Amino acid sequence: MSVSDPALESLFLPFSEGAIAWPRAGGALFMGARAGRALHARPWPGLVCEQARKPEVDALHRAGFDAGPSLPGESRYPLVLLLPPRQREHARARFAQALARLAPGGTLVACMPNKEGARTGEGDLARLAGALHSRSKHHCRVFWTAPLQAPADPALAAQWDALDAPRRLPDAGVPGGTFLTRPGVFAWDRVDAASRLLAAHLPADLQGDIADLGAGWGYLAMALLARCPRMASLDLHEADARALELARANVAAAATASNRTAVATRFHWSDAAAGVGQRRYDAIVCNPPFHAQGAGERVDLGRAFISAAADALRPGGRLWLVANRHLPYEAALAGRFDAPREIASRDGFKVIEARARP
Repeated sequence: MSVSDPALESLFLPFSEGAIAWPRAGGALFMGARAGRALHARPWPGLVCEQARKPEVDALHRAGFDAGPSLPGESRYPLVLLLPPRQREHARARFAQALARLAPGGTLVACMPNKEGARTGEGDLARLAGALHSRSKHHCRVFWTAPLQAPADPALAAQWDALDAPRRLPDAGVPGGTFLTRPGVFAWDRVDAASRLLAAHLPADLQGDIADLGAGWGYLAMALLARCPRMASLDLHEADARALELARANVAAAATASNRTAVATRFHWSDAAAGVGQRRYDAIVCNPPFHAQGAGERVDLGRAFISAAADALRPGGRLWLVANRHLPYEAALAGRFDAPREIASRDGFKVIEARARP
């Protein structure tokens, strides 16, 4: 599904309008990179793309760009491009991290949609970098620094960079009692209410090889370890590399607390909406996403997760899914599964069980 990306288009306005020149040497770093028409408008020599989300990385690869979740070494660049995240603490950390990757005399260019706090983001960057230039278009705001030798406020930059550090929060509702999280991942400061409802209704007789599609920081996987003694293996599929890093630590802690360290656990940085390859499971749990970058509500995402689950389950395998009550997944479930049934409904969410066809 092709969607417009006004923030990406606006990010490159200073270059198309001649306000900023592309570096002749040293390349450029694009943090939070996404594929789109702006990247094909003209060559961008030396562009390095950093992105933690697998669907966007796959799209960049298809467009011919190298991309990945980690930055190469400690390289510094004369130009850094940034699409800041919506969550403010995460965005502040990204501004600090982007300034840290600037070579002396370099320029940072950032862009945010107006409805996602562009004015606030511009103000935050100005606190770190001093006076900015800006331009508005496509209901977005692109803003950039003067050539910088260093952040205008190094102490504040260090403080904001630390906002990205993993932190431990209480009340996971599973053995261990806490979870490791960080700003910017889904439900970073709480246990998501839909996942909590699904966990409360997971049956203890789920067994064999089990997967969590869209595992986030690992809450449902932690609940499976606590509730399902006959589980032999557990695979977590998650598109956000930052969340998957947290899930590794959270699931390891839950396995120790539940005395389930013998369960074979595997972590996959993958776009579950695109399928899980040749792997087959006896049960799958899922709290599918229904929003994507550059778009509003995306019912097709949840349907893609349902289709991926149907393909990945062995005959008779069980899907346990939770979703917002208004999302119309019933037809997709009936088209791929036998006898889907609603198990619970509360606080605007529904839990559904369905069995894979022979």
